[in-house]
Amino acid sequence: MIPLPTGTVTFLFTDIEGSTRLWEKHPVAMREALSRHDALVRDAVESSSGVVFRTVGDAFCSAFAVATDALRAAITAQIALQKEPWSAQVPIRVRMSLHIGAVEQERNDYVGAPLNRIARLLAITHGGQTVLSQAVYELVRDHLPDGVNLLALGAHRLKDLSRPETVYQPTHPDLQTVFPPLRSLGSPDLPNNLPEQFTSFVGRVREIAEIDRLLPHTRLLTLVGPGGVGKTRLSLQIGANVLDRYDHGVYQIELAALTEPEQITAAVARTLAVRDTGTESTEVALRKALAEKNILLILDNCEHLITECARFVRALCAACHGVSVLSTSREPLNVAGEQIYRVTPLAAPSPMNVAGGNEWGTHEMLGQINSTGDHSSHPTAYSLSQYEAVRLFIERAELQRPDFAVTNANAPTVAELCYRLDGVPLAIELAAGRLRAMSLDEITARLDERFRLLKGGTARRCRASKRSVRWWTGVMTSFRMMSAFFYAAFRYLSAARVSKLWSKFAGKKSRPERVQRWTNPIFSICCWIWYRSRW
Repeated sequence: MIPLPTGTVTFLFTDIEGSTRLWEKHPVAMREALSRHDALVRDAVESSSGVVFRTVGDAFCSAFAVATDALRAAITAQIALQKEPWSAQVPIRVRMSLHIGAVEQERNDYVGAPLNRIARLLAITHGGQTVLSQAVYELVRDHLPDGVNLLALGAHRLKDLSRPETVYQPTHPDLQTVFPPLRSLGSPDLPNNLPEQFTSFVGRVREIAEIDRLLPHTRLLTLVGPGGVGKTRLSLQIGANVLDRYDHGVYQIELAALTEPEQITAAVARTLAVRDTGTESTEVALRKALAEKNILLILDNCEHLITECARFVRALCAACHGVSVLSTSREPLNVAGEQIYRVTPLAAPSPMNVAGGNEWGTHEMLGQINSTGDHSSHPTAYSLSQYEAVRLFIERAELQRPDFAVTNANAPTVAELCYRLDGVPLAIELAAGRLRAMSLDEITARLDERFRLLKGGTARRCRASKRSVRWWTGVMTSFRMMSAFFYAAFRYLSAARVSKLWSKFAGKKSRPERVQRWTNPIFSICCWIWYRSRW
């Protein structure tokens, strides 16, 4: 068996276009076709000195020590697949992508940024088509197999990657050459206004899978969570992932800067280029424009205009049956049919997991056990990096200081920092930004001064952070102004975790009659606190 290549490796990723639909409609025929597909792809890879290191369903991930071998394998596989007499029920069409980069081996697999890029390349490709990255093109252009030429397809924005990729398509007399435009973020076939991201998207695999499952079955899905928890970035990632499901596009409408309820309709109309004719209201014009559209609107930061947002969404969805809404807010819109999805902080290691006890603070252990089940007193950089919060800090820290590296020696400090920041993405990113001027130990030591330490970032983030601080200041002011009754009720409620507040309060026996009169208001307060809390 050929050993896995090391160092700088050329990768070939493949998968069958539309395989989920084929499995649902023709499971028996698909099972037979998949067996033949697997044999053809594996034979092409292994005959070109490649190694299949991972398979997921019908997807093959192969590695090569030499870039020209990878290209030869792709051409050989595509020719064999396109000449195969597939059943009319399951016309197998395979898309392929090639990329090269420096990676590390982990347990007969690879880890590293090149794997993210090749996966994104594969996602924009059509069945029967093969694409190369610029890096592969530079290595193979002077050593092409017989009959192969390279067609430049231009630069393309890829989901969740800051740098566009210049893409090339190999052509051969025995292969299909003409395809629709690549399905990248700039494709005219995928209309959208999603902003280009300059940093990677970290974690949230479970959340993305769950939201992806829920979104097709609801007209309104609201991501609910406290400020800084990552609702906006998650909504944009979801929007990018589902671009090909909405014929008329995915559009984000940023509401944070709006101050008046009536500005919502105007903001949506402006984003969608719907003009006021002067003979009818903007809202009526918007409904007419969207009446026959299959479109997803991302309404971001609804909480400060929650009542008008709810009214707008209710009216729009009632009038336009192809419109779906993905909203982000610190509380639900409370519209009939709304699907609520709570966004929580990223998983972070608790002191108990890292050092066998609470050495970092005195509050409750809230971290999650990592996937390796490591409870040793000497955790490794690898084991701690399995936590999403730690991975986020590492990636953002490397942007600030290219020489930054997590070692077994400093990994517990990174874990402590992420834990004490509650796994909140905004706080973690701001902390990583301080590495330009401070050491890791200095940042961790000054976490008690977090409101002074964790300031900076974009103007929008600054506004969000200031709103959070103002909100907390208002809470403390209100706390000092409480009557004796509210003070006692507040102290009682604070004794339990937010998710348990109502059950503990409502079940309390021998409550004073005066407290019982406030049961319903306190229930509403409990719900409001629960939606905005982190746990």
